[in-house]
Amino acid sequence: MAKKEEDVKLLGFWASPFSGRVKMALKLKGVSYEYLEQDIVDKSALLLELNPVFKKVPVLVHEGKILAESHLILEYIDQTWKNNPILPQDPYEKAMARFWAKFVDEQVGPVCFKSVAKPDKGIEVAIEEGQELITFLEKELTGKDFFGGKTIGFLDLVAGSMIPFCIARGWEGMGINMIPEEKFPELNRWIKNLSDIEIVRECIPHREKQIEHMMKVAERIKLA
Repeated sequence: MAKKEEDVKLLGFWASPFSGRVKMALKLKGVSYEYLEQDIVDKSALLLELNPVFKKVPVLVHEGKILAESHLILEYIDQTWKNNPILPQDPYEKAMARFWAKFVDEQVGPVCFKSVAKPDKGIEVAIEEGQELITFLEKELTGKDFFGGKTIGFLDLVAGSMIPFCIARGWEGMGINMIPEEKFPELNRWIKNLSDIEIVRECIPHREKQIEHMMKVAERIKLA
């Protein structure tokens, strides 16, 4: 049953994969919420008040309870609204979903975008190193519609928001084909499956606008 809109608030940023995955989870659960778009440079007093430790989006507020960090928010959403489970029920599968989600955010995101935007060892080496990491995800998808099996789950929300609907648009802007279909058929099939889901499509940032945003991010990385 959907909660009243005033019970749930989400502070986010339109281009953030971390905010995007929380939006997808709330939609998957059928939870109504108030969305508060944030300026991640000139941070609002509300954001600083609600997340004084990290000062980042997303922040979820549910009945006065404040949560930060997207993985924790996804788990909270899953445990609070039981319909359409996000995390696997099996303890081992649940642990592995968390493991690969951490891998996506801590390894794939930084290496496959930052290293390509500022390729200290040359662009070809940066692409090769990125593809080596992505190959692990390709293997995880073999024989599955989604990382979660037949339906989208925790890792689909994390990897989907980060790879096809964020850093891949940076690659596109840079003219790099990081995940060609002949090399990554499973990943490309998974991206198509994700794109076919209405709640996912509703949370995907506008493509051209996001390419432009990611090129600005890449420029900042180069100058750093």
